[in-house]
Amino acid sequence: MAKNYTKISIETSNDLKPKDETIDFLLNYSKALSVLKSAKVEFELVLN
Repeated sequence: MAKNYTKISIETSNDLKPKDETIDFLLNYSKALSVLKSAKVEFELVLN
């Protein structure tokens, strides 16, 4: 039978704290990301 790892993940996830630089990078990237949808094609553009 498969072993369930969710209890271990929840207990150890409390120690994870991203750096402020990582958060700033992800927020700026998400602000600059633009997705254009066409009939059959989807374009992802980073507007920097």
